[in-house]
Amino acid sequence: MNAIGLLLLVLALVLMMTTGWATYAVLLGVSTLGAVAGLALGAFDGAVLRSLPERVVGLLEHDLLQALVLYAVVGALLNHLALVNGLYSGLRKVLARVVGQRAAPDMAGLGVGMLMAPMNGSVGASLVTLSHTAGQAWAHEGMPPARRTALVAVASTLGIIVPPSLVLLLLGDAMLRAHTEGLTLATQLGLASAHAGTRIINTQDVLQAALAPGALLLVLWMGVTWWLAQRRTGRIADQGAVSSAPAPLTRSERWTLGVVPTLIVALLALVTTGRVRAVEAAATAGVLLLVWGVASRQLTLRRLAQVLDDAMALTGALFALLVAAVTFSLVLRAYGTDVLVAEWMRALQGQPLLAMGVVLAVLLGSAFVLDAFELIFLIIPIVMPPLLALVDDAAWVAALTLLVLQAGFLLPPLGYALVLSRAQVAPRPAMGALARALAPYLLCLAGVIALVMAVPATTQWLRSTPATLPEMSIQGDDLDALMREMSQPEAPAPVPAASATPP
Repeated sequence: MNAIGLLLLVLALVLMMTTGWATYAVLLGVSTLGAVAGLALGAFDGAVLRSLPERVVGLLEHDLLQALVLYAVVGALLNHLALVNGLYSGLRKVLARVVGQRAAPDMAGLGVGMLMAPMNGSVGASLVTLSHTAGQAWAHEGMPPARRTALVAVASTLGIIVPPSLVLLLLGDAMLRAHTEGLTLATQLGLASAHAGTRIINTQDVLQAALAPGALLLVLWMGVTWWLAQRRTGRIADQGAVSSAPAPLTRSERWTLGVVPTLIVALLALVTTGRVRAVEAAATAGVLLLVWGVASRQLTLRRLAQVLDDAMALTGALFALLVAAVTFSLVLRAYGTDVLVAEWMRALQGQPLLAMGVVLAVLLGSAFVLDAFELIFLIIPIVMPPLLALVDDAAWVAALTLLVLQAGFLLPPLGYALVLSRAQVAPRPAMGALARALAPYLLCLAGVIALVMAVPATTQWLRSTPATLPEMSIQGDDLDALMREMSQPEAPAPVPAASATPP
């Protein structure tokens, strides 16, 4: 009976690939089919399904979902306000003085992706924003379709690895739960990885573990972008060669370049160091964008209605996906699919790197079909707990997972970001030309993945918390309390009573 759950998973993936139906509808339909079949075959008791309402309510009470709504609002504001246009044009003029006119447009687009992708909340939202700003500017300047499609796809995936993106935050929460289940499983099976003082990772650990690999990847991609721009021929290159003096910055561009990157970098630093929560950073960004939109007279009532419509549509889709994934996960667990996967992984107990490779290959293949949120809600809860029962460093695994997801979104011909970016370009570039344009970026990404896998210390340099908690055991009723405690950022030092201010 355990294998029925895997068959349901395969059926769901096939329907997603072939029908074009909404993912949440596919998951709910397959879950209903699996539940009816399980009850008819006597595979599990109906009492298992009665726990579904409690699981859904518990999910919707999660604090992180507040950040999800706020990130949707921030992404919608960025798409409807002209802030990104000013940021791109200002960055281009500044970079023209540093790297030259020929490479400035490409590197400015990558810089906008680096700054905006973490705040946009999703790969799709980042991609749309970049297509409407840098992508249109590149098309006007004569950049080949394959080249600008590849650049938009590459820049839009920076939000996966650069904190505090919504993808990274949701993965951190999923890894917290998976690490808890993995330690429990290791204790039950008596595995060597079951250490009494192991501390369950939190979102902060994942943010800090991903920072060094993300910075290295960004530096490599910037270098590749500059190198490819120097070798490019065509109208945009000729314009760069002819125009020797960069255009001066306008007053608006000076303000944009001075204020926007400073605020974004400050928010990223505060979230990464744990001084503010992700929901607070998202709320701050949303309020600042609203104030800027009103002050610049861009945020009319009609545009505000469009922003709210877009935010509600994204939020509704994600919440529906969450509920569907929880339902589908419950049915798979009722069939014992998690136990079956754990038994397979136990066979690799003495080969943790091989087990890691298997799980990463599953995630890479799933990225051709699913977007980041679907992978986090659907695949991670199945494959990650058994792996974390074998591997000690869960934050290292999380950083590798982010890099592999990024690679899956860029691999031709079915990479999620690649397909979306190609659909934004007319005429659509040939897949062969697009693959050649992406090849240098994918090679850099593969090199970073290999480095992180071979040297786990690359994810440990910036971590500020220990991996163990002496004199504490993680078992029994303490597990849920420890999960909640470890998911919170470190509290600031208490303020003396004399200087305290009211909240």
